[in-house]
Amino acid sequence: MRAVVYRRYGGPEVLELTELPAPRTHVDSVLVRVRAAALNPADLALQAGALDSAVETYFPVVPGWDIAGVVERAGPAAPEFAPGDEVIGYIRGDVQRAHGGLAELVAADVRTLVRKPVTMGFAEAAGLPLAGLTAYQAVVRALDVRPDETLLVHGAGGGVGSLAVQIALARGARVIGTAAPADHGYLRSLGAEPVVYGHGAASRVRELAPRGADAVLDTAGGGTLAATADAARAGARTASVAESGVPGVVPVFCRLERADLAALVELAEAGGLSVRVAAAYPLERAADAQRLLASGGSRGKVVVDVT
Repeated sequence: MRAVVYRRYGGPEVLELTELPAPRTHVDSVLVRVRAAALNPADLALQAGALDSAVETYFPVVPGWDIAGVVERAGPAAPEFAPGDEVIGYIRGDVQRAHGGLAELVAADVRTLVRKPVTMGFAEAAGLPLAGLTAYQAVVRALDVRPDETLLVHGAGGGVGSLAVQIALARGARVIGTAAPADHGYLRSLGAEPVVYGHGAASRVRELAPRGADAVLDTAGGGTLAATADAARAGARTASVAESGVPGVVPVFCRLERADLAALVELAEAGGLSVRVAAAYPLERAADAQRLLASGGSRGKVVVDVT
């Protein structure tokens, strides 16, 4: 099978397109023919060796945790799926090896997969797992955003931020989002009220919500919470996916919860969730896809079309 691998740590320049044997499957795993794989900042960090002291790595590594594809074969202990089923998955492993999504085939643990939303194409669906799980667990689990509350989302135009906006709106909340001006039209189309990110954001939020936000989600980092503290009411619930160790702020890390991933699928099929795709590259241009992601200039998910 065709796959993109790296054989040493580095940037996009270490990626190479190669041929690998098709992966083997256990009785409780599922062989998926990958149609699209989404990139995430974590891919770049791992590839650069930033987590070498924490994650075992066996070269060559096939990167990529987010996939959308079609079941090729399901093990006898994986009756949830059958050949031809369209699925999405968050296939992060405990070690880095020739196992990721930038390949024509991947063997995935059954608990990492759910059915693909029928409302999404493969490129859009591939961008849902990691960012969607992070957003869902922030809005629903960490903050428990409720109807008629006001949620302030910092970095609302980003992958996690834009999904958090939609999840909160689906729960009946009002959403104010800080973002670059270029993202304001997109946020309005979702139903959020955009505010220019940066100096003066807190006072503008207070103009829109004089009582202040009931809950705050930070996806931007860089001291954003401290700089906009006046935007939240006293006792507001606060979570961050970008910073940890801040007193009074709940850190949120993506965790594989199949029920949460299934809830995202249901929300998408109900019309309450879409994924913004910035660009899709063919497999042989995976390095260019990584360069776009690393540049910070993409507005939406960067996807690799494995077909």
